[in-house]
Amino acid sequence: MNLSREHARRVLLGTVGPRPLPDDPDAVLGALRQIQVDPIDRIGTNPDLVAFARTEGLGRTAIYGAAGFEHYAKEWCLLPPEAFPHYREAAALTPTWRHTSRMLDLPDAVLDAVEADLAAKGPCTPAALDDHGRLPAVQGTAWKGSSRVGTLALKVLALRCRAVVVGRERGSRVYDLPGRALGDHATAEADGPFGRWALVERVRAAGMLSMGSGPWWSMLKATRTDGTLRDLLAEGRLVEVGVEGMRRRWLVEPASLDVEPHADDHLRILGPLDPVVWNRELVEHLFGFRYVWEIYKPADQREWGYYVVPLLHDGHLVGRLEAVAQDGRLRVDRVWREAEGFDDAALEAALDRLAPRLGVTR
Repeated sequence: MNLSREHARRVLLGTVGPRPLPDDPDAVLGALRQIQVDPIDRIGTNPDLVAFARTEGLGRTAIYGAAGFEHYAKEWCLLPPEAFPHYREAAALTPTWRHTSRMLDLPDAVLDAVEADLAAKGPCTPAALDDHGRLPAVQGTAWKGSSRVGTLALKVLALRCRAVVVGRERGSRVYDLPGRALGDHATAEADGPFGRWALVERVRAAGMLSMGSGPWWSMLKATRTDGTLRDLLAEGRLVEVGVEGMRRRWLVEPASLDVEPHADDHLRILGPLDPVVWNRELVEHLFGFRYVWEIYKPADQREWGYYVVPLLHDGHLVGRLEAVAQDGRLRVDRVWREAEGFDDAALEAALDRLAPRLGVTR
């Protein structure tokens, strides 16, 4: 099946684009499945902006209160609680997945002690727990990151699903035990193999998932060649499509082919890692909009700026914005108007809706 550009744009926006959702963190996370986490906060973090674009009243950090947990999906993401049984079983099969060498050096006795400490004191940030010692220098260089053994042990416990990240407090991760945080989901049985379940989730979260290799596959690379993808296509769980003017092929859910994007007058300020812009090649082809997030580039290599986010209006990416909430006000540094008839009144209204959610008054 081949889609026109217009049809493909409708599929992408209809599945993962902004649409009215309840002012409920659980509803937002349940609808989107995977919300990529980045800690940088200029006008809210990326999860904040993802939630702002789809709700009317959720404020800054509210999305982190969803009854879910954080783990790797497409990079580090917020995930709904029903995903936990799959991650728990995958962690049991690959207990050292995504571990660094310093994580592998932690003795089991330390992990057990930190887990017991968390059981007694959680939910809490690492600062509320005992140090459990300090990390020594290795091969003449200091450990990167925190020197507290307890902090590193919590990260290991979370990767192994013995602990879960359940929120953020002043930028720090809040940890708890799965049984206390996730209820019955902590002990529920996974519904089938991890790769099979996770690939459908990834397609659902992306709207359109490229069949070509790339970072959007992350931990699911093996499912492209181990028979999982072949089986899901044969069963009709996923559909392979082409897009007019592109050589690359794409995976979608069958129901996505008939969805329609939500239409209203609101201009949406998207997060830099909003699912709409996960695949920058697709975005440029469908919208004629080249988006590169340059926050981790050296300043002299940036074309746009430090924290520049896309603007979506009436089904089109119409420009970009650089702003910061600081000293009680929302300061707009630059606006790029990249569509004919750019609606300044719609942008002003979007900024008026954004300011109170950031806790600023001007």
